[in-house]
Amino acid sequence: MSVSTFVIAGGGLAGARAAESLRAEGFDGRLVLVAGEDAFPYLRPPLSKAYLAGTVDRASIDVHPPAWYADQKIEVLLGQPATGLALDTHRLGLADGRTLHYDKLLLATGASPRRFAGPGAGLAGVHHLRTVTESERLRAELEGGGRRVVVAGAGWIGLEVAAAARGFGNAVTVLARGSIPLGSVFGDQVGAVFAGLLLAGGEEVPADVVVVGIGALPDDGLARTAGLHVDDGIVVDAAFRTIDPDVYAVGDVASVFHPVLGHHLRVEHWANAEYAGTAAGRSMLDQAVSYDAIPYFYTDQFDLGMEYSGYGRLARKADVVFRGDRDGRAFIAFWLADGRVVAGMNVNVPDVNETVQAIIRSELRFDPHLLGNESIALEGILAAAADQGN
Repeated sequence: MSVSTFVIAGGGLAGARAAESLRAEGFDGRLVLVAGEDAFPYLRPPLSKAYLAGTVDRASIDVHPPAWYADQKIEVLLGQPATGLALDTHRLGLADGRTLHYDKLLLATGASPRRFAGPGAGLAGVHHLRTVTESERLRAELEGGGRRVVVAGAGWIGLEVAAAARGFGNAVTVLARGSIPLGSVFGDQVGAVFAGLLLAGGEEVPADVVVVGIGALPDDGLARTAGLHVDDGIVVDAAFRTIDPDVYAVGDVASVFHPVLGHHLRVEHWANAEYAGTAAGRSMLDQAVSYDAIPYFYTDQFDLGMEYSGYGRLARKADVVFRGDRDGRAFIAFWLADGRVVAGMNVNVPDVNETVQAIIRSELRFDPHLLGNESIALEGILAAAADQGN
């Protein structure tokens, strides 16, 4: 009997977790991980946080030590981005001209930063940030301080880079379209908390270093060319299955049907790669999977630590209820739509994210005054809403 070959195209966290899951669930066939970068899978959040700031070493961001892959009999092809996909013959093309046969294929090709295409884009000192190599190059320019750093974009990457640059003693200006950073994500009330951490920008700003953080695009070209369904990422069902029965997709590149929301959702954050990768591995083994995780992300900037859980699309028109000291940056914010909590954020309030997620998942109706009442524990609020049987 022939041995099955499973191939994972993509050497990031989602791909690594899928490979780990396959072995943990008993898959003993040939398993190949195709990595576009010349590095074993690593964690990306530290690239704009602790690793950029120089407070952790290179080995600390690896998903697994290199020897782990050999121990698990996982073949890792480094520096070999996939270049073509033939669905009819079950073959994946590689950059060096080889092709790999697969019985099942997982596309975990991730996303790439939007590139600034305006005048001066090619000048020395202009940076994008996605890879460990790019993080190291940027850190080399920021270390020592005394430089004028301009960050184009007030999203998570931009704000975290701004914090790291300030930590090195550089003068930092953040440029953004809106008047409130993250206003399109959280609304003006919560975005104002982050505005208090930053410097304002002008129309023309002198700079020694420019960091472009204007979003990312899914690397779905491989799937698109092969004829898979693509719409802001590779479209898959709640079990990560594409329209081809032997091809799956996960991570930043995948637009996954969310059974709670009833529509597709593409999430570009660490937690999605971590947990969806594991679930995708189980799905490839034909286990029953219906991925319904609540989107989650976190950030650390200066003295502000934040966790957010929720459904961004539902939160856009929701009312915000604060619990705690907003001015002192120690609070929880709840987004309330039709009485139900659709998102929650804890800022400098540790160890509450699991309860926040339980409140969201309950789909119960909550009194906004009760949510904001600090004299009642979060667990008590959840129990009171459940007792009311709403």
